[in-house]
Amino acid sequence: MTEEVNQLGGEAPRLGALPAGAAVAVWALDTTRDVVGGHPVAEASAVLDAGERDRADRLLRPGDRHRYVASHLGLRALLGGYLGLAPEKVTLVREDCPCCGGAHGRPAVAGGAVHFSLSHSGDLAYLAFAGAPVGVDVEGVPSGQAVADVLGTLHPAETAELLALPEAERRVPMARLWSRKEAYLKATGTGLALGLADPYVGSGPTPAPVTGWTLRDLSAPTGYAAALALAGR
Repeated sequence: MTEEVNQLGGEAPRLGALPAGAAVAVWALDTTRDVVGGHPVAEASAVLDAGERDRADRLLRPGDRHRYVASHLGLRALLGGYLGLAPEKVTLVREDCPCCGGAHGRPAVAGGAVHFSLSHSGDLAYLAFAGAPVGVDVEGVPSGQAVADVLGTLHPAETAELLALPEAERRVPMARLWSRKEAYLKATGTGLALGLADPYVGSGPTPAPVTGWTLRDLSAPTGYAAALALAGR
């Protein structure tokens, strides 16, 4: 089953209630836009915080810089709308890493009123907001070589599923699998620190169940796959 995704454009977003409990809201954004959520990308320095501006300045390619700034403008526009704050007044922090305890875990809002996750691939960004830990991921369909490079790092059952397919037919299932895996790893805050073998999420049309989590595929444009992981059932 795939879940629907809201589209964030150049105008200020129209939002419902702040997601709580099992509620979750997912938005997609074309990061080539010059205006996002009512804010011009060229004037983003007035909205982003010092850390975001520094990260943007370190991106050497103008296109990469534009996509990063656009996605973070979208994040702040949506967070500000849900929290009743101006986007520049939203304070972003890092949770403690669940692996080592360092202050480089999941991105979070100070005070924890809402959980969020941001992912981007190519010219597309996905943003998720929920009342519980949440992770979202969007992935472009990988090349055949990229599939071959990661086959041995997956759960053994996932590797077997992909190897059972003709080589030319592995790319789309791999994109599905990868987006599910990344969504879960973002939601837990572990990232890639513990590898890609666990949990088993499967490469078929429906995600495999993961204990303690709700895992769903999201609708995505042709050439992409996207997934959402939410703590709880």
